[in-house]
Amino acid sequence: MSQPGAQSALSKQELDEFTTKLVTAMKTVFDPEIPVDIYELGLIYKVDVADNKDVTVDMTLTAPNCPVAGEMPMNVKAALELVDGIGEVTVNMTFDPPWTPERMSEEAKLELNMF
Repeated sequence: MSQPGAQSALSKQELDEFTTKLVTAMKTVFDPEIPVDIYELGLIYKVDVADNKDVTVDMTLTAPNCPVAGEMPMNVKAALELVDGIGEVTVNMTFDPPWTPERMSEEAKLELNMF
Protein backbone atom coordinates (compact mmCIF):
# COMPACT_ATOMS: atom_id res chain seq x y z
CA MET A 1 0.00 0.00 0.00
CA SER A 2 1.24 3.47 -0.69
CA GLN A 3 1.99 5.91 2.09
CA PRO A 4 -0.38 8.84 2.68
CA GLY A 5 0.57 11.61 0.31
CA ALA A 6 2.73 9.28 -1.81
CA GLN A 7 1.97 9.22 -5.51
CA SER A 8 2.48 6.53 -8.08
CA ALA A 9 5.11 7.14 -10.74
CA LEU A 10 2.34 6.39 -13.25
CA SER A 11 -0.53 8.82 -13.72
CA LYS A 12 -4.05 7.42 -13.67
CA GLN A 13 -4.23 7.85 -17.44
CA GLU A 14 -0.90 6.04 -17.96
CA LEU A 15 -2.00 3.22 -15.66
CA ASP A 16 -5.38 2.94 -17.41
CA GLU A 17 -3.74 2.82 -20.85
CA PHE A 18 -1.17 0.27 -19.68
CA THR A 19 -3.90 -1.85 -18.08
CA THR A 20 -5.84 -1.84 -21.36
CA LYS A 21 -2.73 -3.14 -23.14
CA LEU A 22 -2.31 -5.87 -20.50
CA VAL A 23 -5.92 -6.99 -20.86
CA THR A 24 -5.59 -7.02 -24.65
CA ALA A 25 -2.49 -9.21 -24.35
CA MET A 26 -4.15 -11.63 -21.92
CA LYS A 27 -7.13 -11.93 -24.28
CA THR A 28 -4.80 -13.51 -26.86
CA VAL A 29 -4.36 -16.58 -24.63
CA PHE A 30 -7.07 -19.21 -24.92
CA ASP A 31 -8.00 -22.21 -22.83
CA PRO A 32 -7.28 -25.15 -25.17
CA GLU A 33 -10.50 -26.95 -24.25
CA ILE A 34 -12.86 -23.96 -24.31
CA PRO A 35 -12.95 -21.53 -27.28
CA VAL A 36 -12.83 -18.45 -25.03
CA ASP A 37 -9.84 -16.40 -23.89
CA ILE A 38 -8.58 -16.75 -20.33
CA TYR A 39 -9.53 -13.18 -19.39
CA GLU A 40 -13.20 -13.59 -20.36
CA LEU A 41 -13.24 -17.02 -18.69
CA GLY A 42 -12.37 -15.33 -15.41
CA LEU A 43 -9.08 -17.20 -15.00
CA ILE A 44 -7.21 -13.98 -14.15
CA TYR A 45 -7.72 -13.25 -10.47
CA LYS A 46 -5.41 -10.29 -9.96
CA VAL A 47 -2.96 -8.09 -11.87
CA ASP A 48 -0.54 -5.87 -9.96
CA VAL A 49 1.43 -3.18 -11.78
CA ALA A 50 4.45 -1.66 -10.04
CA ASP A 51 5.61 1.89 -10.68
CA ASN A 52 8.36 0.53 -12.96
CA LYS A 53 5.74 -1.48 -14.91
CA ASP A 54 6.76 -4.83 -13.47
CA VAL A 55 3.61 -6.95 -13.60
CA THR A 56 2.49 -9.77 -11.33
CA VAL A 57 -0.52 -11.88 -12.33
CA ASP A 58 -2.42 -14.32 -10.14
CA MET A 59 -4.38 -16.77 -12.24
CA THR A 60 -6.04 -20.15 -12.12
CA LEU A 61 -7.24 -22.86 -14.48
CA THR A 62 -10.70 -24.28 -15.02
CA ALA A 63 -9.51 -27.45 -13.27
CA PRO A 64 -6.35 -28.26 -11.27
CA ASN A 65 -5.68 -31.33 -13.43
CA CYS A 66 -5.87 -29.33 -16.67
CA PRO A 67 -3.43 -30.87 -19.18
CA VAL A 68 -1.86 -27.47 -19.91
CA ALA A 69 -1.30 -26.52 -16.27
CA GLY A 70 2.45 -26.23 -16.81
CA GLU A 71 2.18 -24.34 -20.10
CA MET A 72 -0.54 -21.80 -19.33
CA PRO A 73 1.49 -19.51 -17.03
CA MET A 74 4.30 -19.47 -19.62
CA ASN A 75 1.79 -18.60 -22.36
CA VAL A 76 0.41 -15.72 -20.28
CA LYS A 77 3.92 -14.47 -19.47
CA ALA A 78 4.94 -14.63 -23.15
CA ALA A 79 1.83 -12.69 -24.22
CA LEU A 80 2.38 -10.01 -21.58
CA GLU A 81 6.07 -9.64 -22.41
CA LEU A 82 5.00 -8.35 -25.85
CA VAL A 83 3.40 -5.27 -24.25
CA ASP A 84 5.50 -2.20 -25.01
CA GLY A 85 7.28 -0.84 -21.95
CA ILE A 86 6.51 -3.73 -19.63
CA GLY A 87 9.05 -4.65 -16.96
CA GLU A 88 9.50 -8.05 -15.35
CA VAL A 89 6.49 -10.37 -15.62
CA THR A 90 5.61 -12.90 -12.92
CA VAL A 91 2.67 -15.27 -13.28
CA ASN A 92 1.50 -17.11 -10.17
CA MET A 93 -0.86 -20.08 -10.36
CA THR A 94 -3.44 -20.50 -7.61
CA PHE A 95 -6.47 -22.69 -7.04
CA ASP A 96 -7.79 -20.74 -4.08
CA PRO A 97 -10.53 -19.88 -4.61
CA PRO A 98 -11.35 -22.58 -7.13
CA TRP A 99 -12.60 -21.37 -10.51
CA THR A 100 -16.33 -21.65 -11.19
CA PRO A 101 -18.37 -20.73 -14.29
CA GLU A 102 -19.80 -17.76 -12.36
CA ARG A 103 -16.43 -16.02 -12.88
CA MET A 104 -17.02 -15.92 -16.65
CA SER A 105 -17.89 -12.61 -18.30
CA GLU A 106 -21.22 -12.10 -20.03
CA GLU A 107 -19.29 -12.22 -23.33
CA ALA A 108 -17.89 -15.68 -22.50
CA LYS A 109 -21.28 -16.98 -21.41
CA LEU A 110 -22.80 -15.76 -24.68
CA GLU A 111 -19.99 -17.37 -26.68
CA LEU A 112 -20.67 -20.71 -24.96
CA ASN A 113 -24.48 -20.38 -24.99
CA MET A 114 -24.64 -20.55 -21.21
CA PHE A 115 -27.79 -18.43 -20.77
